Amino acid sequence: MRIAKIETAEVNIPLVTPFKTALRTVDSVNDIVVRITADDGQTGYGEAPPTAVITGETKGSIRCAIEEFIAPPLIGMEIENLDGIMKVLHKSMIKNTSAKAAVDMAVYDLFAKSCGKPLYKVLGGSKGEIETDLTISVNETEEMVKDSLLAIRQGFRILKIKVGKEGQKDVERIKAIRQAVGPEIKLRIDANQGWSAKDAVRIISKLEDMGIDMDLVEQPVSAHDFEGMKLVTSQVQTPILADESVFSAMDAIHIIKERAADLINIKLMKTGGIYEALKVCSIAECYEVECMIGCMLESKIAVSAAAHLAAAKGIITRADLDGPSLCSEDPYSGGPAFMGSRILMNAEPGLGIFKVPVFGEK
Repeated sequence: MRIAKIETAEVNIPLVTPFKTALRTVDSVNDIVVRITADDGQTGYGEAPPTAVITGETKGSIRCAIEEFIAPPLIGMEIENLDGIMKVLHKSMIKNTSAKAAVDMAVYDLFAKSCGKPLYKVLGGSKGEIETDLTISVNETEEMVKDSLLAIRQGFRILKIKVGKEGQKDVERIKAIRQAVGPEIKLRIDANQGWSAKDAVRIISKLEDMGIDMDLVEQPVSAHDFEGMKLVTSQVQTPILADESVFSAMDAIHIIKERAADLINIKLMKTGGIYEALKVCSIAECYEVECMIGCMLESKIAVSAAAHLAAAKGIITRADLDGPSLCSEDPYSGGPAFMGSRILMNAEPGLGIFKVPVFGEK
């Protein structure tokens, strides 16, 4: 089975409600999707969100990277030559990790199809179900409490609370949500690089002193402030999760060896896809550092790829794969079943997705 054609298209899916973080506000998933067609007619799918504030990529740059630099040298390569394909892909250009991720997951989709198994089983996993959290966008406190209670009614037991804009107000938001949802619901706090190191220590310590239990605090300081992350991690009891600070396996080694965080958040759009994400998993396993699998504003294609990785690797103990739950519709056929907090893995080969309408498939 050889790669015969690589195509890109654009998908636009409205969100149920606007997605608000300390970095941006978005009202739809407007991503680039990839279809790789093999010489026997089988297809594999991938997806890349334009997240300029994190990866530096736009829709235009993603399509250009794939069409002009990544795709040409891959045409004609054997799908079974997975390692060779990935070396060519990652040497095609530097950075552009989301563009690489979209092609990477489409290749893995086809590779698993050639094996006749779901991708997570090809990767060595057997976990048929995953539990995800749900993101609560940063808003006025009353609205965040309302959104949190709605999520609980929908069956979510883990909430990811977006903060990072206003220190004292962030404390009030988290306190109000904890009082509203009760002690049994896990709260993950995501500052999206919004605090200084000193503010992060002050805010987290204050919440701890108030008896507010938190599962973790994600990326409290700037992505490049390793010393600040290290300070926060050393001064608080709540586990600190490194997100934007970890794009590569080398970043993971740096964070772990410096003890700058307790946990690592893997996102395919940061690593450049599954191939490099597996390296981060291996490093984390060596150091016994647990990982979370996350997503950006992605639809079912990319989130399905992340779910397959999570189902395959035991070191991934937490999932933030709520992208499909944030979308107002699902334009695709097949793949894992996203049922609120539960993600049920597909039994069909590959990612399990078999129809993507933007490519004219009906």
